[in-house]
Amino acid sequence: GQIVYSIAEETERGASVGNIAKDLGIDAATLSARKFRMITGSSKQYFNINASTGALSVNEPIDREQLCELKSVCLLNYELVLENPLELYRMEFKVLDINDNSPSFPLSEYHINMPEFLSPGARFTLPSAQDLDEGANSVQNYTLSPDEHFYLEMQIRGDGSKYPELVLKKALDREQQATHRLVLTAKDGGNPPKSGDVPVIVTVLDSNDNAPEFEHSVYRASILENSPSGTLVVQVHATDLDEGPNGEVRYSFSNTTSADLQRMFSIHPHTGEVTVNGVLAVQRPLLEMFIEARDNGAFGMSSTAKLLVEITDVNNHGPEITITSLSSPIPEDAVPGTVIALLSILDKDPGENGKVTCQISENLPFQLKPSLQNYYSLVTSELLDRELISEYNITITATDLGSPPLTTQKTIWVQISDVNDNAPVFSAEAFNVFVEENNPLGAFLYQVSASDPDIGENGRVSYVLRNSTVAGSALTSFLSMNLANGSIYAKRAFDFEQLRSFHFQVEAKDNGSPALSAAITVNVYISDQNDNAPAILYPTSQNGSIAVEVVPRLADEDYLVTKVVADDEDNAQNAWLSYHLAHSSDSTLFQLSPHTGELRTTRSMRSTDFLKHKVVVVVRDHGEPPLSSTVTVGILLADTLPQALPDFDDSGEPPPLLNATNIYLIVSLACVSFIFAAFIFFLAVVRL
Repeated sequence: GQIVYSIAEETERGASVGNIAKDLGIDAATLSARKFRMITGSSKQYFNINASTGALSVNEPIDREQLCELKSVCLLNYELVLENPLELYRMEFKVLDINDNSPSFPLSEYHINMPEFLSPGARFTLPSAQDLDEGANSVQNYTLSPDEHFYLEMQIRGDGSKYPELVLKKALDREQQATHRLVLTAKDGGNPPKSGDVPVIVTVLDSNDNAPEFEHSVYRASILENSPSGTLVVQVHATDLDEGPNGEVRYSFSNTTSADLQRMFSIHPHTGEVTVNGVLAVQRPLLEMFIEARDNGAFGMSSTAKLLVEITDVNNHGPEITITSLSSPIPEDAVPGTVIALLSILDKDPGENGKVTCQISENLPFQLKPSLQNYYSLVTSELLDRELISEYNITITATDLGSPPLTTQKTIWVQISDVNDNAPVFSAEAFNVFVEENNPLGAFLYQVSASDPDIGENGRVSYVLRNSTVAGSALTSFLSMNLANGSIYAKRAFDFEQLRSFHFQVEAKDNGSPALSAAITVNVYISDQNDNAPAILYPTSQNGSIAVEVVPRLADEDYLVTKVVADDEDNAQNAWLSYHLAHSSDSTLFQLSPHTGELRTTRSMRSTDFLKHKVVVVVRDHGEPPLSSTVTVGILLADTLPQALPDFDDSGEPPPLLNATNIYLIVSLACVSFIFAAFIFFLAVVRL
């Protein structure tokens, strides 16, 4: 539970406050047994409890102002703890205020200075008294000692608090009475009331009835725009007929002078010298300032003079070039007069110093044209060609008319975009391709190449075979082409003997819109290979039989037996034929001409010569590698043509004793005999 007690501050020690046992319904006889104790957060123990009766009394007098200072309600909180069983009770003591403090003022006396020229009704705030008591015991009203020149009025602030004001009732005259001594008394509402007072000393000040006067109402000065800080502009002077502080003059800029000008210039408060204080960053040729001269009177009087400063311009600003608009890249087919950029050129200097001339290099296909005020247009003056020059760095030079002139340059980077104005160009007027016959299928033949100075899709070249026929067949049955790189491939094997050369056209086309193209003739020459053996035209054999030539029995030396005639479908050295005698049954009887193929006798025939002879003639070309054909000629020695030709399977000579077959049989027999002898030897060794 909780219980609240009220007690006046400064209550003497031992005074009864109440009975805690009775108020809380606790048996007082059990307080000691239950180990009661009071707990508080205060540094002092202001109350005691009688353990036998439960009586609550004052242990220490309470000073409310010290304990709670300016709080309107002053409370002390205690907790009563009992054990067996454990119980907790809250006690709250409300400390009541008594009128034990008198009103007091912060200072021992107050001084007020009043000029003698003040009219009745002038008000001056008087100090407020402080009373540490609260409520009705605090300050309630003020009184002023009687005086014919002053009276007291109470005023109320916005928060409801009151404060005293001293009101002038009658005009002052310093010559009659220079000082007035008053007493301000503050009273509280206690019973009995208490009060406090403070002396108020009013000093009447001499009237400052003369204002300073300038020598000139308007001052004029002229300075250069680039004058450094500290440069003297002008010195003003004013006089005041009063004496003492009322006659001492101080100079300053009037509040009507702009803050910017007050930062650019400074004025000495005593000498009146106006000097440059910083950079004269102004665009006006004439500056207007107001200078105030004020005396040092209590209520200083003042007068104002005008200062006109003419700023003489110097050429200290170069032209400023601003790119307002820029079109880049521009197409190379832009017509002359196309606007590329809009420039703003401005010079902050006035007059001639601010007039600007603008130009660019003469060797460029551009020109500057004046537009609106301070604006120029950069336009094309000639046709452009990106393939010659793909970009331009245009330097714009702006110069003012000052002395010396100032120049500013700005560079504009203009790119030229491509248009498809160039057709592909081949690297030659015609291409000659040489290919050997019997080429493999898909063999690379040649790569045509065309260039296009345009870029991007406009410069990307593709290749195509124009429709045509070769030897009565479509060109596409002979060749194929890579559209991207111009490589030409064979789709069939060429045969020199059937087709020695042909030509066709290749078209190169770019990917622009519209597309541009060019064509070129490609001549294909087929080279011969030694792919044909000589064909023997004479003598010929029929049904596999040997050609037979009849020679007189007793023919003379150098007798023409026959002439071997052959032909080769190849060309050049592949068709150059030579004749050779590969075999002859009698090498001393016949000879063969290597160039003509004529077979002649080397001597006169004899009666002892065999009647049948056989020769083998080889016809060889000069290709690489060489190819050859053979023909076998049977020669019959007879004076008349027999009714039946003999068999020329043998040459008419006795067969040799050792031919290849006989050698193989002899070797086989020797091997078998050797193996048999070795086996017999092995058996004999085993038996022994």
